[in-house]
Amino acid sequence: MVKDYIRERVKEVGHYIYETNATVRQAAKIYGVSKSTIHKDVTDRLLKIDPELACKVKKVLEYNKAERHIRGGQATKRKYENMKKNKE
Repeated sequence: MVKDYIRERVKEVGHYIYETNATVRQAAKIYGVSKSTIHKDVTDRLLKIDPELACKVKKVLEYNKAERHIRGGQATKRKYENMKKNKE
C-alpha cells in the first residue's frame, strides 16, 4: 500500500518526465529526491498506479538511455574546450 503523498509524487514525476522528456537525474533534482527514488517511482510504482502513463514514461526513459552516450560526448567536448580557453 502506497502512502498518498508518494502516490501524488509518482504521478507528478511521471507527468513531468513525459511532458518535458526529462532524464531521471533532472527529475530527481527538481523533486529533491534521489535518482534511485525517481527510478523506482517511474518503473515500479507508476506501473501499479497508472499503467498508461507508465508506458509513456518508459518510452521517454528508453530514448534518454539511447541518447546518453551522445550527451556524455558533448559534455566531454565542452569540458576540454573550456580547459583550452582557460589556458589561453
